[in-house]
Amino acid sequence: MKAFLYKYRHAFVLLYAFIYLPWFIWLESRANLPYHVIHVGLDDLIPFSEVFIVPYLLWFVYVAAVFVYLFFQLDKKREFYQYCIFLFTGMTLFLAVSTIYPNGHLLRPASFERHNIFTFAVSILYRADTATNIFPSIHVYNSIAAHVAVTKNQKLGGNVWIRSGSFLLMVSIILATMFLKQHSMLDVIAGTLLGILMEQLVYHTDFSFARARKRKPVGA
Repeated sequence: MKAFLYKYRHAFVLLYAFIYLPWFIWLESRANLPYHVIHVGLDDLIPFSEVFIVPYLLWFVYVAAVFVYLFFQLDKKREFYQYCIFLFTGMTLFLAVSTIYPNGHLLRPASFERHNIFTFAVSILYRADTATNIFPSIHVYNSIAAHVAVTKNQKLGGNVWIRSGSFLLMVSIILATMFLKQHSMLDVIAGTLLGILMEQLVYHTDFSFARARKRKPVGA
């Protein structure tokens, strides 16, 4: 057991759940309080489409599957940590923004024009997830993080089917946030821009100059 725990000691990152979940639950408890309505004209041009509940729910599997895969790639721990930094930084910023700037939208349909298995699933989603704390979209941001992690991994990114499937799933999830009326286009744009910024910081920024400066003797 001691050897097992040492081998997978990088599981300590899961402790982030004890920060994120209580904070998020607290934010959701404020759903009945006044908030800033996020809306742009283009939101009204996007029709509601219940079939997008499929990729929307696949988001949970997608983000978790990449996490689990990288977790067990013991020779690729750097990639695992990069993925965690990507995810947790954006998620923390989302919590901070929603705390300082309470936000939400009024885009959800009052009723469904048709009733099927998809609208039933959407109705459950609406009851479980309030239309508040939406900026920027974590569904969008984490989908970008997952796809970037896939493409950066030699084995996953080297498989054209996996890489293409990951891209299509990412795009489908991003579209789903709007077609299910879960997010305004502003949330999507903000989540996308934040994802692009973090991709540059996590995967393309060389911080060696900071480490070198830290090691430099005083007075040298």
